[in-house]
Amino acid sequence: MADNDKKVAVWICRGCDVGESIDVEALETLATGDCEADSCQSHACLCGDEGVELIKTGIQDGDNALVIAGCSPRFNTDTFTFDGCLTERVNLREHVVWSHPANDEDTQMLAEDYLRMGIVRAKKAEVPEPFEAEIDKTILIVGGGQTGITAALEAARAGYQIVLVEKESQLGGRLNGFSKLFPKKPPYREPQPVDLDSRIQQIEQDDRITVYTGATIEKITGQPGQFDVSVQTNGSTTQFRAGAIIQATGWKPYDVSKLGHLGAECQNVVTNVQMEEMIASGKITRPSDGKPARRIAFVQCAGSRDKDHLPYCSGVCCRVTLKQAMLARGLDDQTQAFVLYKDIRTPGQYEDFYLAAQEDPEIFFTKGEVVSVKETSGGDLSVEMEDTLIDKHISVEADLVVLATGMVPQAADGEAVRLYQDAQATIAKGEAGAQLKMAEETVEKLKDHEGTAILNLGYRQGPDMPVLKYSFPDSHFICFPYETRRTGIYAAGCVRAPNDTDACAEDAAGAAMKAIQSVELASRGATVHPRWEDQSYPDFALQRCTQCKRCTEECPFGTLDEDEKGTPQLNVTRCRRCGICLGACPERIVSFKDYSVPIVSAMIKAIDVPDEFEEKPRLLGLLCENDAYPALDIAGLKRIQHSAWIRFIPVRCLGAVNVVWIADALSKGFDGVLLVGCKSGDDYQCHFVRGSELMGTRGDNIREKLTALALEEERVRVEQLDITEFRRLPEIINEFAQEIEDIGMNPFKGF
Repeated sequence: MADNDKKVAVWICRGCDVGESIDVEALETLATGDCEADSCQSHACLCGDEGVELIKTGIQDGDNALVIAGCSPRFNTDTFTFDGCLTERVNLREHVVWSHPANDEDTQMLAEDYLRMGIVRAKKAEVPEPFEAEIDKTILIVGGGQTGITAALEAARAGYQIVLVEKESQLGGRLNGFSKLFPKKPPYREPQPVDLDSRIQQIEQDDRITVYTGATIEKITGQPGQFDVSVQTNGSTTQFRAGAIIQATGWKPYDVSKLGHLGAECQNVVTNVQMEEMIASGKITRPSDGKPARRIAFVQCAGSRDKDHLPYCSGVCCRVTLKQAMLARGLDDQTQAFVLYKDIRTPGQYEDFYLAAQEDPEIFFTKGEVVSVKETSGGDLSVEMEDTLIDKHISVEADLVVLATGMVPQAADGEAVRLYQDAQATIAKGEAGAQLKMAEETVEKLKDHEGTAILNLGYRQGPDMPVLKYSFPDSHFICFPYETRRTGIYAAGCVRAPNDTDACAEDAAGAAMKAIQSVELASRGATVHPRWEDQSYPDFALQRCTQCKRCTEECPFGTLDEDEKGTPQLNVTRCRRCGICLGACPERIVSFKDYSVPIVSAMIKAIDVPDEFEEKPRLLGLLCENDAYPALDIAGLKRIQHSAWIRFIPVRCLGAVNVVWIADALSKGFDGVLLVGCKSGDDYQCHFVRGSELMGTRGDNIREKLTALALEEERVRVEQLDITEFRRLPEIINEFAQEIEDIGMNPFKGF
């Protein structure tokens, strides 16, 4: 929509203390005067029925760009959404009248600046038009164990076509090797049978589910709604299209060979997985000589909760040991079981299961640290423990030692991570065609490495989902646990986190729901979390592209591929609309219809910057819309005051900030710029995974701009916080305002 086709209508709500705290009539004059809006009206309660009807009447009369000044855009969202109209919200309540003194000159100036910014944005932005494409709603599930089976049944029950791919010759995964499970129903005291056959039968009888066993993924290309999948099974290749993918490839035990101090080299030391197989066979014998094992020592946390191996708890090992000890006693009543533990973790009703094991006089429990397992005469074993409940040091003699090894995800492992890093290092050299060449070479290398390249994605950033240090897929672990860094591809079950069978089933249902959401949103041209239902998408002015590759390398979601010259190729339905590509681009060729470098620059330039003689500093704040902006809203709701010198503009992500905005602000005479985004690190996470981190790496560019303008580095400050730190944010604002006052005015004022 061209600017001259817009009819900008401004509506100001006088409710919630706005009318009593600022001069609304002055705002009306400003709107239709200097700001050149087509109309401006105020109302006592704009979100009420009467107010909404007035807005609708205006729309019928031709208003198509609305500026609604009142409460935060995070309130009354549905009320102020009108089909076909661009709506810009101006936050006069939380960010002005509830956080600043009433009827004060500076409060009035603040309100006027926010109104100026809102009107100029309404003039510059356009209503997004959804990306239209033919979308396939088939859901591909990779992995046919507990999680994969459950996901297939749940998604099929919702009416979707399913393709289930399993690398083994039969479905069931690890459940095929289990004799029994720990109890799932009251009184939670006895192991219960594995109900696998009936569930596989449900899969086989459902016409909506197609199963490939003994199969692997050759390659997956495309994007959500348009994934082109090649599956190899029985020497032949089958190709089909899928809309979303669930990876449910399960787990494998931690590499026991790394646990030499626990007797990994001894013949009569086995893992809990091997013990499960013995129990399933109906006989527990020593591997060395086949004799019955009647003194069995279970070593808990074998490699788990250990900074040198797996720092995390696998969650199920304690209950597995209780089950195995009870079943071993059931197979041979002469068996003695010794459970050697750091802690026993049996949450919820499983405490009853623990008590049932304690009641057996031949199952012994002792707390301590196992320091060594050594072989003695005749293949017997001696387990040495320290700091136990009994004594400082004890020895336990055993026929068989069972190591309760932790769960490691069956995903791209450390070798894959190394190969990805090697590929990125080569890509960074900027050789023509290096991206495609390295992607192909990485795929070839991973084919020969067991447990990696499961999905074989045709993405320039690698053939599998990015993984964390311990091979769990990288996702937003706080807010969106099933979401990975590959849009439309969801991790569930033990590949996502250590889980028992019940938790895997819950994961499967959750991932199935997310996959369904993904294909349905893709069919409407909208994106998934966190900008759920956003129909905007980036447009690239490729005629000005210099092939610097920053957008393709910095995008956390693998949205962009490249041609042989390094020109970005957009896959729209992979895009999360974070705007990180916009922030990365030095040539400013990336824009969204409602979020672009020119739009935000125009908002910055619309702010009235007093000259140096008025002694009123002006600060610009760029707030991440996910944590920082809501935190300031909460502070406003609680009437916490902050400096009236600062004007805030919400940004999609701190990584979506283009350095030119900072240069524009400082050149215009702003005295300082404050950027606030989500926390990054192990305990919290940017909603777009890497946005805050990327802004940190762009600090050199900011410092270069400041040096070029001969300004102090302290004039730009970057902060990270989470939404609960709403009391800290006003403190940061006030501290920054004071620091800028101490530094002095920007010498560019008035130029």
